[in-house]
Amino acid sequence: QVRLVESGGGLVQPGGSLRLSCAASGVILRIDRMGWFRQAPGKEREWVAGFDQSGSASYSASVKGRFTASRDNAKKMMYLQMSSLKPEDTAVYYCNADLIDGNLYTRISPWGRGTQVTVSS
Repeated sequence: QVRLVESGGGLVQPGGSLRLSCAASGVILRIDRMGWFRQAPGKEREWVAGFDQSGSASYSASVKGRFTASRDNAKKMMYLQMSSLKPEDTAVYYCNADLIDGNLYTRISPWGRGTQVTVSS
């Protein structure tokens, strides 16, 4: 069974940094798009950053210049380096991917369970 697992969340002061990781496991033939999303209390889930099928990274306007996404295809990992964190970055951060499941031979789009990021003094 294909799974995505996020880690690296925690409590950080404004202006601080955190690095999130997303690990994909299971039989995966190919990972196309991968992305980070977040959901703050009482708000809709929103896209934060991610990679398109060509491997190019893009960012939402709210995090551009502060967050950096990276990817290790060999390890089936994705990372989100977050710097200059603000209280409004507080949210549960989720990993999502469009991939080809090697057992089902079909495209699926699993989500991780999320990791909490809290920015507070």
